[in-house]
Amino acid sequence: MIRLENVSKVYKESVVALRDVCAEIVKGEFVFLVGTTGSGKTTLIKMMMREEEPSEGRIYVAGKDLSMLPRWRIPYLRRMIGCVFQDYKLLPNKTVYENVAFALEVIGKPRHVIRERVPEILDLVGLADRMNNRPDELSGGEQQRVSVARAMVNRPAILLADEPTGNLDPTTSAEIMKLLVRINAADTTVVMATHDHAVVNQFRKRVIELDNGKVVRDQMRGVYGYGTR
Repeated sequence: MIRLENVSKVYKESVVALRDVCAEIVKGEFVFLVGTTGSGKTTLIKMMMREEEPSEGRIYVAGKDLSMLPRWRIPYLRRMIGCVFQDYKLLPNKTVYENVAFALEVIGKPRHVIRERVPEILDLVGLADRMNNRPDELSGGEQQRVSVARAMVNRPAILLADEPTGNLDPTTSAEIMKLLVRINAADTTVVMATHDHAVVNQFRKRVIELDNGKVVRDQMRGVYGYGTR
């Protein structure tokens, strides 16, 4: 599903974000990207959705070499990728329903599809009774559920999550994680960047650890900070 071949990223002034990263993530897998702030997690997430391009190496998503993808094809790539962020990125002047529906409107889905899918996904994330509320009327956990719903409403094959529990308390973090695990169980590939030791240790998925842009560990069913593959 995702293959990284000797991927490096160097920014201006010789700032090295990634160094010779190699990994393969298969369809339906759940992978934690871990490491300290500045280790390269977010850069790698951005590269998987072609928001950033590598200085060296190749990235393949669903069999497509992203370096060969013309700019006009990038929006089509992103239709198969859902994204969840730490800061939710919700539209404050729109209701829960409108925030989620907007993700379908911008890609031209017909109204009858929107009317069918939005309530379905809001029910999945436990917000069916909040669809007419605005973001400022929701808790942080509820806002993140809206963000997950928006990412999943187009039924993408891949979900990329960058620190999705970073602003949440432990109980709410666990709820969001259980939701992501449910989504993964429906055969969606999930790649989640995090520095939350407790989350990684509790859910015991594959762990790819970055340190100064290098992969220093790739472990199945990992515990944060222990062992090697």
